[in-house]
Amino acid sequence: MRWPAPPDWPNADISQQILCAPHRWHVQETGNGPTILLLHGAGGSTHSFRALIPLLARSHHVVAIDLPGQGFTQLGARHRCGLDVMATDIAKLCMQQGWKPRAIIGHSAGGALALELSQNLSDAQGLAPLIIGINPALDTFDGIAGVLFPVIAKMLAALPFSARFFSAASANPARIAALITGTGSTLDAEGLDLYRRLVADRNHVDATLLMMSQWDLIPLSRRIETLQARTLFIVGENDKAVPPKVARTAAQRMPDARLVEIASNGHLVHEEAPGTVAAHILEFLGDLK
Repeated sequence: MRWPAPPDWPNADISQQILCAPHRWHVQETGNGPTILLLHGAGGSTHSFRALIPLLARSHHVVAIDLPGQGFTQLGARHRCGLDVMATDIAKLCMQQGWKPRAIIGHSAGGALALELSQNLSDAQGLAPLIIGINPALDTFDGIAGVLFPVIAKMLAALPFSARFFSAASANPARIAALITGTGSTLDAEGLDLYRRLVADRNHVDATLLMMSQWDLIPLSRRIETLQARTLFIVGENDKAVPPKVARTAAQRMPDARLVEIASNGHLVHEEAPGTVAAHILEFLGDLK
């Protein structure tokens, strides 16, 4: 994807580009009130929050970013796509812009990133942000997949033509529809086309592969019982990408976490039922000041 975001991209009117080394970030910013930071999952972009942003911006200052190399953020360092360094770079961006998030909302891998980032921001601003994880990806793959998947991702990321091949093979409408259906979610034609446009861009795919190859959840998992941030997990009961049991287990291990499950929706529950998800978020945030 190339800057600027095209005029038909969701919420393009609030898009801006911000240089904060090593990346040139695509940011969508709107609203007034306590700051909420939105983090999408691997392979996504700010578009996945297209319906949530205006709902939350009625009472909050909302900042949504594209992760390094994904969507319209220009990747500045290929080795900075892992969980810890990505959290460090986002914290740096927040400090540069004067954002002091009172809450961080992360979807899928963005849920793990939100928890990691909360520690960085707690240290920097002396106040732990609230965390909302939407179908958070907080566990490694089971069995042999846990060994093979990171290795395969590293191999693909190292091959010069792998992103182009994957992009070309996956970006047809039927393939995208099958991929989304495989997550347990159902999107309309517009939602499917937005993912098709993302997958058609080899730079976006390349950055997603880099993120997958560098992702390491083990350190976060080992200290999850010590995380003090007040946390809400919102889970689609039909999620076939990240089983609901992952969030249930994490909530049981954390000192101040609770869980809400939404029936009949899948991994992209925030796109399928944005009004329901927004209501749970706003109830959790309560009188946030």
